[in-house]
Amino acid sequence: MKTALITGGSRGIGSAICKALSANHKVVIGYSNSKEEAKKLEESINSNGGNAMSIKIDVSDKNSINTSFEEIEERYGIVEVLVNNAGITRDNILPRMKDSEWDDVIQTNLTGSYLTTQRAIKNMMKNKWGRIIFISSVVGISGNQGQSNYAASKAGLIGFAKSVSKEMGARNITSNVIAPGYIETDMTSFLSEENKENIIEQLSIKRIGKPEDISNVVSFLSSEESEYITGQVISVDGGLSV
Repeated sequence: MKTALITGGSRGIGSAICKALSANHKVVIGYSNSKEEAKKLEESINSNGGNAMSIKIDVSDKNSINTSFEEIEERYGIVEVLVNNAGITRDNILPRMKDSEWDDVIQTNLTGSYLTTQRAIKNMMKNKWGRIIFISSVVGISGNQGQSNYAASKAGLIGFAKSVSKEMGARNITSNVIAPGYIETDMTSFLSEENKENIIEQLSIKRIGKPEDISNVVSFLSSEESEYITGQVISVDGGLSV
């Protein structure tokens, strides 16, 4: 059974991914601040016959990443499936955006994925097998007002993932991106019912997405069956980007 690390794994999309992968992976629930939620998820997976551990990992800090990986490797062996899901928002229009709002988002969303992928990929290369999945956003493709920092970080993931796919394909390591649209998570909980109705009007599939819509795609991209798919951006957005 392969080991899968999901950063930002304690809530929302990350939690759904952990549950989905627990069917046939040893699951590592990476969290930054949500220790209680991570522990509850760990207990839930294990009580249902899975094999999960939770671990605090600050993806913006290289030392934290190294320490976390050492602990994972001691218990489960090398990370063979990496899902870069950790992300934050610090929304503001560009004229009012603070340097710290830009820096924090880029450091967590983009640099964090670089650091975590770099640490995981060395063992994947030795093992000649790996699956790397980046959770981007439709905003990284289309942009969005008030989210220039977030859009830049998510667009950066796409270029990064494509480059990794070119470097690592010969080593049987795939690198793909999922670009969710509007999904029912904490990040979209602020939307009013009127806003939700306006969004649904733009969609081909007339509902807001569920975290499971993303985790189902992650499950496939993590599998042997996806071995000939790499460098791709898969939009899971109900037709928003069509």
